[in-house]
Amino acid sequence: MIRTAVPAEAERVVALHARARATYYPDGAPQDGTDWLAAWRSAIERPDGHVLCVVEQGRLVGLASFRTPEGAPVHTVKLFQFHVDPDHWRSGIGTALHTACVEQWRADGRHTAVLDVHVDNRRAQAFYARQGWSPDPENPPAEGDHHLWLRYAVPGERPGKERGTTGE
Repeated sequence: MIRTAVPAEAERVVALHARARATYYPDGAPQDGTDWLAAWRSAIERPDGHVLCVVEQGRLVGLASFRTPEGAPVHTVKLFQFHVDPDHWRSGIGTALHTACVEQWRADGRHTAVLDVHVDNRRAQAFYARQGWSPDPENPPAEGDHHLWLRYAVPGERPGKERGTTGE
């Protein structure tokens, strides 16, 4: 089942986040002082954001956090976090969760989604490519940056275009 996360699940969300994130850091996830419990509580409680979670047999096995980032066009959404429990990789959970995100973006009137992915996270890069994400031409990689920016065109009709017209 895919549904909106609730504040009481924040500790479970942090645990899944840590398990998934640790897989793409060869020496373990860096400890940068981030209070992930506070960060996830904030994400779950934000009125301008969404945290979707996948629950199977009472266990949290996937999650996605997204919202319009500060200063971005109103029709753009940023996927801040997207994680599937490593024990459930290649089971279809990620694809189902991505589909749920796209449905929400479409319902919210979003046209474009962006994300950044760690350069060492090849598994995630391949997953996003299969979903239709591509390198963001407006954010090419900077020298020494450890993240790649990707862009996704949210399918659906655009406001102001009539069906059957070219828009020219």
